[in-house]
Amino acid sequence: MGPSRMWGIVPAAGRGIRFSDRIPKQFSRLHGQTVAQQCLARLLRVPSIERLIVPCDPEDPGWRDVDACSEDRVELIKGGKERTDSVLNGLKSLSLVANEKDWILVHDIVRPCVTIECIMKLIDCVRDHPVGGILTSSIVDTVKLVGSDGIIIRTKNRDSMRLAQTPQIFRFGELHRALESASENSSSPSDEASALEWFGRPVLFADGRHDNIKITHPEDLAVAEAILSSQERL
Repeated sequence: MGPSRMWGIVPAAGRGIRFSDRIPKQFSRLHGQTVAQQCLARLLRVPSIERLIVPCDPEDPGWRDVDACSEDRVELIKGGKERTDSVLNGLKSLSLVANEKDWILVHDIVRPCVTIECIMKLIDCVRDHPVGGILTSSIVDTVKLVGSDGIIIRTKNRDSMRLAQTPQIFRFGELHRALESASENSSSPSDEASALEWFGRPVLFADGRHDNIKITHPEDLAVAEAILSSQERL
């Protein structure tokens, strides 16, 4: 990445009501550890990430079961109501050490199956870009555009479509300006790339793997368990 440094932000303030009303999904057990531990442990294997900022509820007792929190490179901070607020809190925390051209890697705490190879592929993809880019996956199913009346309107060309994943890596200044602008306009982008797109900035993509799933529903844990077991055998 040249002279630019890299910092990580891992939003973890959401409670995932669709998943469970008892425990935040990042503290669910997965492959002998918590989802949060699986995720942070993988990110800590990327040597270029100097610090991982985790916007969350630092007082949640669930963090006691996340060994990565004892690492010097991991810092828990107060998260926000929306994802955008949490990432902005992370950027504010990093503002004393990061400069405009530094890289900010944002990754979902509930994507514990991302591979180091895919992260490095994305880092290499954006290396010389002024803005940054995201991991994606191709669409294998036929995509239909539908109306609210239950009728299919038409079939979309899936070759020109991708599913957005994380990590998403952007320059500190570019990301901060885009998210601040979204916040000022009461917009809540679903991911960081959406904010950059709304701001009119070019965003690269690098296709990753289909097993970089996001744990959203309880049944996703069983899928993630199978993925991690499979990855260990490779």
